[in-house]
Amino acid sequence: AAQGRPEPRRRWPGGRAVTAVAGARDQRARVGAVELAYDVIGDRTRGRPLVLIMGIGAQRVMWDDELCAQLVAAGFCVVRFDHRDIGESSRVDAPVPDPRAAIVRRLFGVRVRAPYTLSDMAADVVGLIGALGLGSAHVVGASLGGMVGQHLAIEHPGKIRSLVSIMSSPGARRYLPDPRAMGALFRKPPRTAEEAGRHVEGVFRTIGSPAFPTDGARLRAIGERAYARGLSPRGFLRQFAAILASGDRRPRLRAVQVPTLIIHGSRDPLIPVEAGRDLAALMPAATWLPIAGMGHDLPPALWPTLVAAIARHAERADARAAAAAQAAGGPVAA
Repeated sequence: AAQGRPEPRRRWPGGRAVTAVAGARDQRARVGAVELAYDVIGDRTRGRPLVLIMGIGAQRVMWDDELCAQLVAAGFCVVRFDHRDIGESSRVDAPVPDPRAAIVRRLFGVRVRAPYTLSDMAADVVGLIGALGLGSAHVVGASLGGMVGQHLAIEHPGKIRSLVSIMSSPGARRYLPDPRAMGALFRKPPRTAEEAGRHVEGVFRTIGSPAFPTDGARLRAIGERAYARGLSPRGFLRQFAAILASGDRRPRLRAVQVPTLIIHGSRDPLIPVEAGRDLAALMPAATWLPIAGMGHDLPPALWPTLVAAIARHAERADARAAAAAQAAGGPVAA
């Protein structure tokens, strides 16, 4: 984790005090029936609020501390959190759908039943934004997180100032993964911290970016850290069912006006680059940013590129919103 002395506690909108310190830990918010664990990194008085949404079964520590530090340096106050059913957030007391049966039903266009959907997970984000006293925030989502971000843009557009969807899909059945990539996700769950470290490294050596170095030590450390915080194989399967149950978003995405940046790697074996390209073409306010050689990961070598793109996108979205508010004589989001 990034080191440094805690700054003085500051008040967010709504009177809640937070400590502006890189790598803050163990904050919690009650959102409906679930409790979400989250971190606030940076200072709300100086930074644009940015909510980071991670992928399926992935804890907030997958948003690397150094990547978060770079986002803070680019002018953001970063909020990262564990989804329901994952990490330090509360578990859902519900059955675990059979993933094979769910896949077959989805491929044949039959309704998939799940304990919750991506819409419910998007509502969790809205609740977290509210619990932090924010009216709205910029949002970056990776993989499943990008899908949740799309539901936010469709169902709660007033809560997000801009969206960055990374290595994600609009939900159509046509975007099939490489079997090896899918198999990597469904490997036997680790039983020790050491196994968890090797598991994460193995997954990302399979689905990661072939054109960029793989930092095995960093990945093993993240896996061990996630194991210590609490793995949830059942939560992973319920989230997998949520993806399949949520279906095809393409008809609704055509009406989304939230400023959106679509980032996708040319070598993604889990969600093919065509999914990102089609997503960008569907959304009227979308910008397309393909990255050559990137797979289904966020390699450290690309962090400066990603941070610069995210910051530029947020700045432009805020500038457009300010101009529109000024023209309408309304308030401008801070």
